[in-house]
Amino acid sequence: MQVRYLLIVLTMLTMSIQHQEVDAQGFGRGMRGRGGPHRHDERHDEDHQVFQFLLQNHSKIKRTVKDLPNGVETLTESDDPKIADKIKEHVEWMAYRIKETNPIRMRDPLFAELFRHTDKIVMEHEDTKKGVKVVETSEDPYVAKLIQAHAKVVSKFVERGFAEAMKNHEVPDKAVAVASQPGSPVIKTHGSVVHMPEAAQQPRDGSKVVVDVTAGGDPEKLNPAVAKVAKYLNIYAAAGREPAACNFAVVFHGDATLAILNPDAYRAEFGTEGNPNTELLMQLHEAGVEMYVCGQSLRSKGKEQADVLVFVETAVSALTACVNLQSDGYAYVPLGN
Repeated sequence: MQVRYLLIVLTMLTMSIQHQEVDAQGFGRGMRGRGGPHRHDERHDEDHQVFQFLLQNHSKIKRTVKDLPNGVETLTESDDPKIADKIKEHVEWMAYRIKETNPIRMRDPLFAELFRHTDKIVMEHEDTKKGVKVVETSEDPYVAKLIQAHAKVVSKFVERGFAEAMKNHEVPDKAVAVASQPGSPVIKTHGSVVHMPEAAQQPRDGSKVVVDVTAGGDPEKLNPAVAKVAKYLNIYAAAGREPAACNFAVVFHGDATLAILNPDAYRAEFGTEGNPNTELLMQLHEAGVEMYVCGQSLRSKGKEQADVLVFVETAVSALTACVNLQSDGYAYVPLGN
């Protein structure tokens, strides 16, 4: 195992591939998180491809999880030799990322929180004929709870594939927060704010906001309402005395409904090269923002759920989404024309 680990390190040090700013899911670990983007390393694209392969073949993977007093013991295997090899490769690199605190899935709050405590995690893995056995533990009770929660999420990846991988997962016993460095905006390309540490009504930790977006715009340009949502995130991250944790949800309906179409559907609807909102919407998604589109508005405009960007969920209606979120403690902020 030491020789194999050394070869991996040497390989990683000699690689030089192009970085791509795309989301990389971590089947066993790794993250980009609620907060600022993380620099991709030389292994990023390979890990992304391996994880995509495992998600595509999730139905051929078997996984068992045994809770330990201070962590978990897991066994992940496949009868398909190619899939078994990819499982081994994935776990090998995730073990390296744990050791080096080198995350690749920081958009998910659970993964992000777990990666903040890698110095308290002990991960041992052993290849089996069909996959990998992993024992992951911590002497810190809170970190042990994170490890157990993470193991359950990975099992959901195996069970549901991409449907689960596109979701964020809550941190046990802690409020989910949009994290950022002090004074650093979450979205750097849009929504600039002024730092006002002495002003009244400072952003408060634990706030929850649902933004009701109904405004349309020029289909060839970024919807101004989407840019305004970016500004709201940056207010909580960088405008106040200190960064404040806040959960954001956005509901699209009315004239804003078609802003969340995937590039192909948007191109077919408006004759543009793609959807000018996609890049910023992806950044908001990466920052942990939940996004919903009104199913009633969507159907009334002749569109289906398959026409929607993959990270935007279709709600029964904007009404039910806003009411439910307000019942969950979200403050309602309308954003129309």
